[in-house]
Amino acid sequence: MAGFDIKDLERRMQGALNVFSEDLMGLRTGRASVGLLEPLTVEAYGAQMPLNQLATLSAPEPRLLTVQVWDKTMVNAVELSIRDGNLGLNPVSEGQVIRVPIPELTEERRKELAKIAHKYAEQARVAIRNVRRDGMEILKRQERSGEISQDLQHDISKEVQNLTDENIAKVSVVGVGMRTNPGVAAKVFETLAGVGVNIEMISTSEIKISVVVEGSKGEEATRALHTAFFGDEK
Repeated sequence: MAGFDIKDLERRMQGALNVFSEDLMGLRTGRASVGLLEPLTVEAYGAQMPLNQLATLSAPEPRLLTVQVWDKTMVNAVELSIRDGNLGLNPVSEGQVIRVPIPELTEERRKELAKIAHKYAEQARVAIRNVRRDGMEILKRQERSGEISQDLQHDISKEVQNLTDENIAKVSVVGVGMRTNPGVAAKVFETLAGVGVNIEMISTSEIKISVVVEGSKGEEATRALHTAFFGDEK
């Protein structure tokens, strides 16, 4: 069928998950990582541009990021993007170099990082839903034009929906001492079991516990863990 390629939809959905994984890598608490700033965009030259297309990002110290802005007229816009990026960062400009100290990992900071991770997860879900929508629209156009039958359109639409559902969601609890605090892992397991979410895979590090669940359960798992660890705060 010209115009419809389920492999392309699969590739684009995987691309959205890859972006999500890269965004999460930037949330390594307590240490500076340029990945923390890479998702940001800046209002520049009449368009929204990725920050890394306007400046050189580096992490010269464990708790410091620097942003070398190439065009001095863009310094204020870049600084504003970092400050308003919901990352809890306070950049300081020194000429065309913007210094971005990484805050100490307090309880408040941990909650901020959890909110950021939740935002990244929602962006990934929206991107995957948009890919599904594009596929469904192509199928509907082909059915209306007579290229495919209504039954075939219905069957392939089911395949697209199944592809969307089969995409797995990675849910993380971010904080200090995760590997040495068995109480946190137990709380994760109990919380997900309580809402009927099966864990397909789990990994731990010093700063986070990550679980992999069925894609259709990702949003439910995220809400349950957020409530369990942070109450009803949004």
